[in-house]
Amino acid sequence: MFRGKIDSIYIASEKESTMQSVKEIRAVPTKGLEGDRYFNQSGTFWKDQPDYEVTLIEIEAFEGMRRESGLDLDPSEGRRNIVTRGVPLNHLVGKDFKIGDVVFRGVRLCEPCKHLQNLASKKNILSGLIHRGGLRAQVLSEGVICVGDTVEEISIASYQVPSH
Repeated sequence: MFRGKIDSIYIASEKESTMQSVKEIRAVPTKGLEGDRYFNQSGTFWKDQPDYEVTLIEIEAFEGMRRESGLDLDPSEGRRNIVTRGVPLNHLVGKDFKIGDVVFRGVRLCEPCKHLQNLASKKNILSGLIHRGGLRAQVLSEGVICVGDTVEEISIASYQVPSH
């Protein structure tokens, strides 16, 4: 088990627009983060599927890339919604976890793509973030998440997903 935290939160209101930092945001099941391009069904890769609701990435991925390649990428340039610290995101595929009081399910890894590299206008992002590009997650319960909130894995026995 782990106990990490939210380092920062980002949304973009339209596809390809600059990610904006927010201190708190409402998460809504089947929609994602209120105000984000994917919530509005206008993200570049939007599909009506749970793995397009929210994306997360570890701050440690950016720190590792900086150490290994010298590439300094601001977390907002990573185009992920939630930046965590101390959270092993790759281990959350298929698992439920909480951010504050909001419950999420890790759906699949979010590997970096050429679109991300083109928007950031920096080379070597793909190799720097491969296998640490983050996690795609589904929102299971509605609520507000904030920078600094605790992130922790939960067991299915301790939580029942509300029916919609």
